[in-house]
Amino acid sequence: MAYVISDDCIQCGACAAECPVSAISEGDGKYVIDADTCVDCGTCADTCPVGAPSEG
Repeated sequence: MAYVISDDCIQCGACAAECPVSAISEGDGKYVIDADTCVDCGTCADTCPVGAPSEG
């Protein structure tokens, strides 16, 4: 199951910069992960300073 980003997102962009498949883009008020592109690697969760991404 793809990762999702919670409302805790501070829009720093760290996760998008580190995503190996470019599945993360800036959304309305927070970054969002394209579930069809996400490969469940967890890099976004490891990179996020506030722990916003989690397994959906």
